[in-house]
Amino acid sequence: MQPQATAQPSHASHGSALPRGAVPGAAALVCFSLIAVIAARIMHWQATPLPPATAVTVLHLSFRDRPNGAVEVRDAEHDDALVHVIAPGTNGFARGVLRGLARERRAEGVGAAPPFTLTRWSDGRLTLEDPQTKRQLSLEVFGPTNAQPFADLFTVAPATELQGPTP
Repeated sequence: MQPQATAQPSHASHGSALPRGAVPGAAALVCFSLIAVIAARIMHWQATPLPPATAVTVLHLSFRDRPNGAVEVRDAEHDDALVHVIAPGTNGFARGVLRGLARERRAEGVGAAPPFTLTRWSDGRLTLEDPQTKRQLSLEVFGPTNAQPFADLFTVAPATELQGPTP
């Protein structure tokens, strides 16, 4: 009978998952970051603020679902005139944004009648705001393809061109 060998746990770092200098490197990075933040606070360093943008063009729009799945876009400042129809099955992002805003309105007990405000800003941004819930979405952050259906509304709806800064 042969004596059985028992496996003893090895405390040596043979086959460690981390490279040799990873832990000290990570610790140095964390220390540097903390020192940089503390120095910025003590010295009152701040990021350079962007100049404030002004509203260039504003549309006041309402959106209504049709039984066939299309969405009517109406201009609230021009007798609720129909300015565009989003065809069924198209513009999924725009539909998702509008569904989300409608859901928020229902949760806050606001009806569908009050218009939304679509604004083109001097810095190129597009925002869609619900004045009833105070929710504002910067549409350009979702990419130019997703913002395009909203940008196109400025070419089909009579827009209010603003002159100079707005309050």
